[in-house]
Amino acid sequence: MKFFKTISNILKIEELRSRILTTLGFLLIYRLGSFVALPGIDPQKLDALQNQTSDGLLGLLNMFTGGAFSQASIMALGIMPYISASIVIQLMTMAVPYLQKLQKDGESGRNKINQITRYLTVFITSIQAPGYITNLKVTLPPDAFLLSSGSFWISSIIILVTGTMFAMWLGEKITDGGIGNGISLLIMVGIIAVLPQSFLFEIGRVRPLIIFIELIIMLIVILASVLLIQGVRKIPIQYAKRGSNIQASRQYMPLKVNASGVMPIIFAQAIMFVPITFAGLSQSEKVQTFVTTFSDFSGFWYNFVFAVLIILFTYFYTAITINTNQMADDLKRNGGFVPGIKPGKDTANFLDGVMSKIVLPGSIFLAFIAILPAFAMNAGINQSFAQFFGGTSLLIMVGVVLDTLQQIESYLLFRHYDGLMKSGRITGKSGM
Repeated sequence: MKFFKTISNILKIEELRSRILTTLGFLLIYRLGSFVALPGIDPQKLDALQNQTSDGLLGLLNMFTGGAFSQASIMALGIMPYISASIVIQLMTMAVPYLQKLQKDGESGRNKINQITRYLTVFITSIQAPGYITNLKVTLPPDAFLLSSGSFWISSIIILVTGTMFAMWLGEKITDGGIGNGISLLIMVGIIAVLPQSFLFEIGRVRPLIIFIELIIMLIVILASVLLIQGVRKIPIQYAKRGSNIQASRQYMPLKVNASGVMPIIFAQAIMFVPITFAGLSQSEKVQTFVTTFSDFSGFWYNFVFAVLIILFTYFYTAITINTNQMADDLKRNGGFVPGIKPGKDTANFLDGVMSKIVLPGSIFLAFIAILPAFAMNAGINQSFAQFFGGTSLLIMVGVVLDTLQQIESYLLFRHYDGLMKSGRITGKSGM
């Protein structure tokens, strides 16, 4: 069978085999860390915390950390502080000249930006850690704490910051020496970890026919997500030989409908987690009302703001990743042009107009799939299983899987083996 032949081909490539094993090893370490409770907490008395994270926005945050949040783990804050820091740095890059200069300095500039992102991650985690500990103090019974209050606060803040930095380090090591994007894989493996339990719970509460219908709907949403991530708009281009009026045969430039992949989803979700970070730091009635409104995962305002953020971040991320001026210059330099459009600035304006037209429906469709779990929950499906009817969880899983398979296929084709598909190429979230 082709599947077993492909597995055999993957194992024959020593570098690819080593990268896959490295990735699996780091992911295993990350998952094991999610079961190690903070020193000073009795792991047998976490029932109240687990009940608190069974639904709502805290339930979604718990899913992103692979259950570490509800286990009062050393990895309880997961990788989300790093995602938040990355958002801030990318937004600041648009306005701060120093960061703009670093972005243009090549590898050395990117290394400095990464270092600034790490420092900001420490700062953000240091703010979120006290909020998490405050929640533990309020939620858990007094006998769940085995250390004095002062010792527990100091040690827990240090450990939570260290846990997030360790998770960030694991993600970077996967990206450098493994296969796929390490940060995205860490998020995905946490999401996958809760899928079996969610599915079994759903089986126990509804009839088999309902389960069958739910799985069909989930499959349709998965296929729609794949089409969204892989969809392209082809722009016809021609190349003219230098010093000749003869034109080469027409070719096509693919412009992705969703050039930003799943990053708008991750960025928007990170921002939606902000209210619960400060939930325990203020007892003001207005603050608590605001937090309650934006913690209602199935509510109107949460999903409305979430969808708007996704659309905005899709435009933002597309703008910083797709440089139409450079594309137009490359075409002109190589003797290429879009039929009926003058080379240079006119071509750049044309490509920019095309991108604007295809990004709008793409971003709206992305936002719609992202808020589908709210409809599923209002239809009676339990929240943990509803997350896989679209939403952040499903889109991240589809995007990361496609991106990882694309890298594996590149290794196979480079070594003259058959790819993962009989025809065509797998296009991941970062592919063009």
